[in-house]
Amino acid sequence: MDKFFKLKESGTNVRTELIAGITTFFTMAYIIFVNPDILSAAMQTADGVPLWYGVFIATIIATVVGTLVMALVANVPYAVAPGMGLNAFFTYTVCFGLGFAWQEAMAMVFICGLINILITVTKVRKHIIKSIPLSLQNAIGGAIGVFIAYIGVKNAGWLNFTSEPFSWFAIQSDWSSGPLESITPATHTVVTDASIIPALANFDNLGAIIAVIGLVIIVVLMILKVKAAMLLGIIGATLIAVLTGYAELPSKIFDFSGMSQVNDVAFSFFGNPGLGSMFSDPAKILPAILVIFAFSLTDTFDTVGTFIGTGRKTGIFDEADMKALDSSSGFKSKMDKALFADSTATSIGALVGTSNATTYIESAAGINVGGKTGLTSVFTALLFVLCLPFMALFGIVPAAATAPALIVVGVLMAESFTGIKWSDFEDALPAFLTVIIMAFSYNISYGIAAGFLFYIIAKIMRGKAKEVHPIIYIATFLFIVNFVVLALGILG
Repeated sequence: MDKFFKLKESGTNVRTELIAGITTFFTMAYIIFVNPDILSAAMQTADGVPLWYGVFIATIIATVVGTLVMALVANVPYAVAPGMGLNAFFTYTVCFGLGFAWQEAMAMVFICGLINILITVTKVRKHIIKSIPLSLQNAIGGAIGVFIAYIGVKNAGWLNFTSEPFSWFAIQSDWSSGPLESITPATHTVVTDASIIPALANFDNLGAIIAVIGLVIIVVLMILKVKAAMLLGIIGATLIAVLTGYAELPSKIFDFSGMSQVNDVAFSFFGNPGLGSMFSDPAKILPAILVIFAFSLTDTFDTVGTFIGTGRKTGIFDEADMKALDSSSGFKSKMDKALFADSTATSIGALVGTSNATTYIESAAGINVGGKTGLTSVFTALLFVLCLPFMALFGIVPAAATAPALIVVGVLMAESFTGIKWSDFEDALPAFLTVIIMAFSYNISYGIAAGFLFYIIAKIMRGKAKEVHPIIYIATFLFIVNFVVLALGILG
């Protein structure tokens, strides 16, 4: 073990790596609750049954496999799991916003993983990273945090929306339920215009109150620097939900009945709907390309930001390793191997039934207590395996309990805003528009598009058009084409 993971050479030992692995697990274990909550909103059977248990199992499998690849191939103390923000993009933008079937969205995730493997091997990923200005990289990261926090606020039940008369129309989703005039929440989706007014809820709903208590628990524990703050907050809020009757305990603690849903989510995109339908309809090809691009872009920045933000400071990726990344051929550096491991995890995750896997910033918690090698990741993966027998118990966790974790994740991701020069309008304009468009349009890719477009405008007006990388021009052109297609109603 010492020889394989180079423990002595890295200045660590088994005990330290074990503690680091446990620490990383507890800081990111919330994903096994939150990811099924987000994805199962879109991932349902033909009869409308949410595939929560299927996504739960897929989340654990993707996390374990991805983390073990990171440990055994790259020998670095990072954990891989379905990414926050990427799962929201999957559900709320690709499925609900653009109207793709969840199997088609899963196919896009799989293709994104293959593309990321290709661009990592060919070092194109490095050039893409270098093409995006640092201010926009920080803006995208922070904006995703705001987007996630907004989802948390909505899931907590803290908002009400009022729409003025004659400003909305209803889309019938259940055509067997009767005429359009008979509008009910169960049978119709209401679409309204910009006259809709958000307001704070009255907190007369038990779920909203439970979410407040959960947020207070997490905040207090994080201020006290408790490593498992988010997990403990979710557990605490869930206990309150059970005691108040808002949630019910399962009849069996060890209940494997949900295992059957694995068949519904694993390898789900091979067919129609899926890969077959996505490319057979010409109207879907362009938006699918843009979605894959957005998946790859977000995944790339999440991962590289985590590596650079934690690896350089701790010496996991030293200067020699970073130099090897730029100059060497093949996979000579740890960073090369880690990027490859992260890329493969996305395609593996899609195969088992979950959205993009990415390297978790929460890995920094384990690194901060001494984790330096892949052995840390091995211990983290083993702890996730131990969660599988308790999936029925995890299934009682309500959205009101996981919503506070989303809000806090948004707070943590907002740190990226410190890297933006807000006093420089040339930097502030595209960064600000990235944030507000992403959050207000409930669409990650549209936020990126706004940032790219106004970054180009700012540079051209300042006579700095040559400073804009060709990749930015190409990506912005694709985004504009997509908006034109939507405006003309070509997508129906």
